[in-house]
Amino acid sequence: MRRFLPVLLPLCLAGCFSMPRPFSDPGQQARQLATANLPPARLAVPTSSESLLSDDAANLWAHDVAEAMVAQSVPAIAQPKKPGDWWLKLSASTRNGAVVPHYVIMTPEGKARAEGDGAPVDMAGWSAGDPLAIKGAAMQEAPELANLLTGIQADMMQQDPHSLMRRAAHIYFEGVKGAPGDGNTSLARAFYASLPDKTNSVQTNAKNADFTVQGVVKVTTAGTVDKTLMQHIEIVWHVITPDGKEAGAATQLHDVPAHSLDNAWGDTAIMAAEEAAGAVRTIITNYSGREHKPLPASTQTVKPSDAKHA
Repeated sequence: MRRFLPVLLPLCLAGCFSMPRPFSDPGQQARQLATANLPPARLAVPTSSESLLSDDAANLWAHDVAEAMVAQSVPAIAQPKKPGDWWLKLSASTRNGAVVPHYVIMTPEGKARAEGDGAPVDMAGWSAGDPLAIKGAAMQEAPELANLLTGIQADMMQQDPHSLMRRAAHIYFEGVKGAPGDGNTSLARAFYASLPDKTNSVQTNAKNADFTVQGVVKVTTAGTVDKTLMQHIEIVWHVITPDGKEAGAATQLHDVPAHSLDNAWGDTAIMAAEEAAGAVRTIITNYSGREHKPLPASTQTVKPSDAKHA
């Protein structure tokens, strides 16, 4: 029995199975299954008038925070809030001889959804508008703010009966192409049988599908091993969102004796399909965020440093 080794190919720098962010842009990071009632794919970061900074330095802080959030896969924009925007309210206060940045995640209706303090910053550097001090504060808190946003998204998904937290994902399987022998049919049948579980259902049409899965096989010459001519088999299982973006891909690589798969694939197809089904389920789980822990709606004050536990 030939065993295919699955290699998961990421669409993002952090790795294929990194957890999605609540405001992530699927076109760039491909990590979020967008549903109608989730926040828009933008987080406004207005310049604060309560920052204990000069106007120029306050503007710099807003831009640094936005850039730091973008690095966390949150497409934040340093600009005044617009109708429909979730936004980040920035302020700062003095405490025990230091400046403490304060962050509030605001809903489009102007309600505080979660808030907390950043780490204390040297007062002299902050008051002087030191770019390094300002950027350092932004970069330090961005990961925890992103975690808070993820918890907010999860809470909204939990309340939505149509979200993937409340129902199985509908997956349209387009089949497999490019395989020699009976590979297209054998792989497709085995994958169709292996994929479904309590959180994923498979269907043969695209209507109302949350994701589409496409299997593509490529065969190339791989040289010789012990004088035996080999072929390189690559199977890529693409997971596509309804708007045509790729949520992720699972790739399986294996070298086999040349033409050994020109006829029946047999157990090779079953093994490859079982491994691929597990990888596809994980891609869908991570992309949709359906296993994220919700931040309770009643939570109004959460320290960013505690966001990882929210």
